[in-house]
Amino acid sequence: MTRARAAAGSLLFLLVAPGVAAGLVPWLLTGWDSTDPPMAAKLLGGVLIVAGASVLVSAFARFVVEGIGTPAPVAPPSQLVVGGLYRYVRNPMYLAVTTTIVGQALQLGRPVLLVYAALFMAVVAAFVYGYEQPTLARRFGAAYDDYCRNVPAWLPRLRPWTPSAASAAASAESRGSPAVPSDRTSSRERRAP
Repeated sequence: MTRARAAAGSLLFLLVAPGVAAGLVPWLLTGWDSTDPPMAAKLLGGVLIVAGASVLVSAFARFVVEGIGTPAPVAPPSQLVVGGLYRYVRNPMYLAVTTTIVGQALQLGRPVLLVYAALFMAVVAAFVYGYEQPTLARRFGAAYDDYCRNVPAWLPRLRPWTPSAASAAASAESRGSPAVPSDRTSSRERRAP
């Protein structure tokens, strides 16, 4: 897949999946009618919406640039995506969508959206543990196992994770390409067998 096709596919998937989850469904539940919550709730809600949308766009871009694919299961990335926000948490997209929904709940003063956010996370967690993780483990093997050992699924790390040389080699091997040490890899790690 070319980066251009990955970008087009990712944009389409962004509009369909998160667009429905964080746009259409909240609108169907609320009609965007506000109960006029306190200004502090509106401001916090706005901050959460902007933060969630920013994280979501960044994570989608990472799939195009690093993974050369899309987040959609029908057009998965050819490389394991472990850069950017994925160095802190394995599921930034799902967390971003949930954050956006919680922001909408606060901004509109609509508790029904908090219930929806909880249901959304339950469905997402079932998908992650039942399909996504086993699929990624089969596809990327030891590199994904190393990633899972070092990067939490839901609560972000405080410091970014940097893959070891062995992990980079395993990831390259799973793709059938030669391992190329990253510029963050020490010279001693590069020489390690």
